[in-house]
Amino acid sequence: MTESTAAPEPSLSALYQAHRGWLQGWLQRRLGDTWAAADLTQDTFLRVLAAQQARTLPSLREPRAYLLTVGRRLLVNHYQRRSLEQAYLEDLRQLPEAQAASPEQRWLLLETLQALDELLDGLPRPVRQAFLWSQLEGLDYASIAARLRVSERTVKRYMVRAYEHCLLVDL
Repeated sequence: MTESTAAPEPSLSALYQAHRGWLQGWLQRRLGDTWAAADLTQDTFLRVLAAQQARTLPSLREPRAYLLTVGRRLLVNHYQRRSLEQAYLEDLRQLPEAQAASPEQRWLLLETLQALDELLDGLPRPVRQAFLWSQLEGLDYASIAARLRVSERTVKRYMVRAYEHCLLVDL
């Protein structure tokens, strides 16, 4: 097709109407949770809208494939957050009752952990691990290098990359 006869890009509204039900069904089958699937479906279309507004949305010749890619990424993030939350709650159960946080403190800590997880999203796993071990466990670079089985110089590069990512992320 020539440029003048190419089909116009569908509007976000048309894309939403044509594919929301399919995407939500796909997510629901994987999650087993109607509400979480609905949330992730909305998040997927919010990402599409953001890409459209930033003019980074690719031509959607296969809209379901694109939506599936975005939906899968959000699903992975969902499972990572859930895993992080479960690990935190398990650690809380191990604390003596006198040291246990109040429900309000737990909520704030969970929100902070989720924000940190979102902030570090997109970094390779070893970079994230190095940053978290350094910041949350107070490990020195030699200890991190031993855990990751890399050189201290590599750990230093990981930390620079993580700090740059944190500074450049659009909050």
